Amino acid sequence: MPGAGTDHTRAALSGGPVVILVEPQLGENIGMAARAMANFGLTEMRLVRPRGKWMHQKTRAAAAGADYVLDAARVFDTLKEAMADLHFVYATTARERGQGKPVVGPEEAGPVMRGRIGNGEKVGILFGRERTGLENDDIAAADEILTYPVNPAYASLNLAQAVLIAGYAWQAAAKAPLPFERKVKWPPAAREMVLSFFEYLEDRLEERGFFRPEHKRPVMSRNLRNMFHRMALSEQDVRTLRGMVVRLVEGPREPQTKRRNRPKAAAAKTETGEA
Repeated sequence: MPGAGTDHTRAALSGGPVVILVEPQLGENIGMAARAMANFGLTEMRLVRPRGKWMHQKTRAAAAGADYVLDAARVFDTLKEAMADLHFVYATTARERGQGKPVVGPEEAGPVMRGRIGNGEKVGILFGRERTGLENDDIAAADEILTYPVNPAYASLNLAQAVLIAGYAWQAAAKAPLPFERKVKWPPAAREMVLSFFEYLEDRLEERGFFRPEHKRPVMSRNLRNMFHRMALSEQDVRTLRGMVVRLVEGPREPQTKRRNRPKAAAAKTETGEA
């Protein structure tokens, strides 16, 4: 079932590096990995010897709407077959394996993947078993090691988290725009409007003895105005602030029902001679 933020009316991203899961053990983890891929527009999943009957109801539920990734996933008997058509492969691991391979982080890998795929190459990323990760022979089959700047005392990620970070590295390298931006609801307040509010506020504060001692008033006034200037006030901001001060000074509004009833009551008093 699609989760919050899913919008099928918008064009979906596609392509990116091939995600290869080596001997995944739980269908739910495969589903969550598919969801992570869909988050960042990765569409090609390959599975090497997944355990048992991996596609089931829990797999699809964990995918949260990324069924198209699951339905297109290909299963291979060996890692060699799964990566046969690839030109460049990263192996993900949180442990140093002593293989002398270049080790890169997500910030370095993202642009490299973009460049290679842009030049027509096929790039893959290997992810290992949930409990033990990739074996040394798996890593030996890759070109470079991709690792993340995690807490060295707690470097364990679940499978979907590892896929998600790789997907983010791919997408961030494209300098892609965010899915939405801040919408400006009200125009900025004109200076005349702002200064009028300042004058009203300071007059009310003066009536309440705020500017004391008197010789500090210029500094206090400048500090007060600078504080509001830093807020980059909109027209609605100024209206709201002024309304707040008015109510603090004048007290609560008379209830509307009382105001509506007042002319009739006054008229009734006049008619009975109670003016």
